[in-house]
Amino acid sequence: MSGFWNELKVQRWDDHRYYHHSKVNQSLHLVSATSFLAAYAVAFSDPAMAALIGWLVAMTTRQIGHLFFEPRDYDQINQATDEYKEEIKVGYNIKRKLVLLAVWAASPLLLVADPTLLGMFTPHADTAELVMHVGELWLVVGLAGIAVRVLQLFVLKDIQTGLVWATKIATDPFHDIKLYHRAPWELVTGRYTRHTREAVAEPMLPEIIPELGDEIADEVPVPVSKTGV
Repeated sequence: MSGFWNELKVQRWDDHRYYHHSKVNQSLHLVSATSFLAAYAVAFSDPAMAALIGWLVAMTTRQIGHLFFEPRDYDQINQATDEYKEEIKVGYNIKRKLVLLAVWAASPLLLVADPTLLGMFTPHADTAELVMHVGELWLVVGLAGIAVRVLQLFVLKDIQTGLVWATKIATDPFHDIKLYHRAPWELVTGRYTRHTREAVAEPMLPEIIPELGDEIADEVPVPVSKTGV
């Protein structure tokens, strides 16, 4: 199991250092994470409401951060082009996200064309029932989106990579709060982005040092003053 947890740390580290430089994006991820936790809280009692919260609040704020505020130019910190970062993205890169978001946005049209959705729903009697049906449909879209990417990773990478990514997705709300709870304060005090290697690494240093082995040790931008090397 140590290999599983180490890979989880690697995926989290790569996700943070490559795709979360902007303080606006980090702040929106904090909003997203708290919204996802609210969705988790009602998921078993009201799955449709959980899906509505997850898509309309949590996913919307999260993807706005990535699409509009995260820098897309050359990454000086990691010495990587945007094209390279998109290519190596384990989960949903921008292209895959746009496809998923298009499916999500278009899916309610199925209920317009057929309110029963091939017999799966009782035709809605009012707007409230329609909204709940949309929520249930969005729940399926979300779970299918995760399942499809996990299966792709099984084929393209290996089974462990897919399972690690699924675990990362499920636990991201907790981890994002841990990482980005200071982001709104840093944003309002003028620290719009972290453009130093040390500052990008700082939120995750307790996790990646020294638990991870040599597999990423050379990639971690650790400040000299903190490591003594």
